[in-house]
Amino acid sequence: MQQLYFLLFTSFILLGCTNKNISTECSTGIMLSMEKEEQLQKANILNNRGTDAYIDANYNLALQYFHQSLLIKEQILGTESLNTATGYNNLGLIYKKQGKLQKALIYTQKALKIREKFLGTNSSQTAESYNNLGTVYASMGKTSTAINLTQKTLNIKKNIIQKEQADMAISYSNLAVLHDKLGHIQEAINYYKQALNINQKIFGEEHDITQRNYQDITQLYFALKDYKQAKKYAQYMIKPDAKIELEDININSH
Repeated sequence: MQQLYFLLFTSFILLGCTNKNISTECSTGIMLSMEKEEQLQKANILNNRGTDAYIDANYNLALQYFHQSLLIKEQILGTESLNTATGYNNLGLIYKKQGKLQKALIYTQKALKIREKFLGTNSSQTAESYNNLGTVYASMGKTSTAINLTQKTLNIKKNIIQKEQADMAISYSNLAVLHDKLGHIQEAINYYKQALNINQKIFGEEHDITQRNYQDITQLYFALKDYKQAKKYAQYMIKPDAKIELEDININSH
């Protein structure tokens, strides 16, 4: 029987506030006193020790460290902080590893609830919580529920990848515009083609963004007096001309 895995355990288990400048990095947005910052630093050190113990398969020791870390986080940040959610997630991982599935279910659900509230349902952290919850249900023999949660994970991952690809296409287009301004026409064409390849897959041939790429490439080939290539790309143009400008990349930060 194949085993279902938690995704990206090492990086996932360390999410939350880092040990540096905790007052500005915690999800609560509340300025903390020096004493509380020091306590959170202690919590994160305990969390990291728990991670090391988990990697060494010393689950009882890992459980001890994670509980100590979580207790501090709950006292300072409350029970609805993203940093606290990391603690809940970690305990869920440990309890599942120990076969204590009801406890694993409780803590994994707590982590998911917080992440849905603060990050929404299209975040990579939320996706990993769906995945983790799915593996717990799979271990409990609730296969249909596990499938639904794993499908949610996959859908979010697809959306994230598509957004990243769209942002990459914008960067290629921006580089094309900049090279065109410097008179590096062939370099500009090459970057526009890379943007076009991405936008064709994401948006299709008739979308304004894809049509913009065809237009820009056609114009640059005309500038090079390469009329054969200009005609090749012009045949796909169905939209009117548009002014060429740099586009901003809009990325949601979590």
